[in-house]
Amino acid sequence: MVGVADLLEQRKAAFGNQIEFFAPGLKRWQTSEWRPENSRRFLPVSVTGQSCALNCDHCQTKVLEGMISVRMGENLFDLAAKLKAGGTEGILVSGGSSKSGGVPLKRHLKHVSRIKEELGMKVVAHSGVVSPDLAGDLADAGVDAVMLDIIGADETIEQVYHLPLTASDFDASLARLDAAGLRIIPHVVIGLHYGKILGEHRALEMIASHQIDTLILVVLTPLIGTPMAGVAPPAFEDVAGLFAEARGSMPGSRINLGCARPMGDLKRRLDEAAIDSGLNGIAYPADGAIEYARSRGLDPVLYEWCCSMSWAQSPGEPALVEVEVS
Repeated sequence: MVGVADLLEQRKAAFGNQIEFFAPGLKRWQTSEWRPENSRRFLPVSVTGQSCALNCDHCQTKVLEGMISVRMGENLFDLAAKLKAGGTEGILVSGGSSKSGGVPLKRHLKHVSRIKEELGMKVVAHSGVVSPDLAGDLADAGVDAVMLDIIGADETIEQVYHLPLTASDFDASLARLDAAGLRIIPHVVIGLHYGKILGEHRALEMIASHQIDTLILVVLTPLIGTPMAGVAPPAFEDVAGLFAEARGSMPGSRINLGCARPMGDLKRRLDEAAIDSGLNGIAYPADGAIEYARSRGLDPVLYEWCCSMSWAQSPGEPALVEVEVS
């Protein structure tokens, strides 16, 4: 078995010494090491407002509350134009799920080409489960990338997501996006089954069998007002083990630690484990994580973008800003 120290060295050999840190405009955030200049550079948009047909046990639409809604009588281009005027350079087009597991994006995708061409904005879509038609529509629209959660346990799909689907449907979604030539950004929520590790290993196996751009790992963060409010997040050792498993099984793929993870000392330990395991980037790093990366021989750079956008550059100016640790 490859040791953690070896994983970091292998990661350096494959990707160089650069490590990326991200601070998208999902929330106001800063540390002693980094205060983003434009908190509106990349923003999430919901095409369903705060509505979701599934009301998954870990979310219960709480995540949608922080998104900007496409309002009645407004289209996606009009909203994007308003956001552009306020300093936004990219958007995540997301929303609540339908009962089939997909986000109802179809009628909004016709505006994507104008948003990209006339406004010069990046457009990432959060698709949910992908039908053959949706894969084709996303490709025709020219979205820059597609995000989706990948779940490897049928029990989690049924009990947490309330969907009459199986893990094979999520694998099929990856295959459809891959066949359509889309840039794929799969997410794995570690501990999604009420804080337990259940389908994560299978999810990583499925993802490794497809051509992806960046894998995003996040950690269950129990939210107040949901059925998981009192659930303990997964143990640090289990999460760190999955970081290493992901890096070891996908040595040539970019892997980032995403926005969602528990706060406090656990967040600091998780960020250090992500760095030690050779992950490529971290969203909203814990205070001290940037200096820790330096201590491990890595060169930090900053993106005021979503961590799904390692490939992107800010229109008109470099998106990377050298870190100055205070």
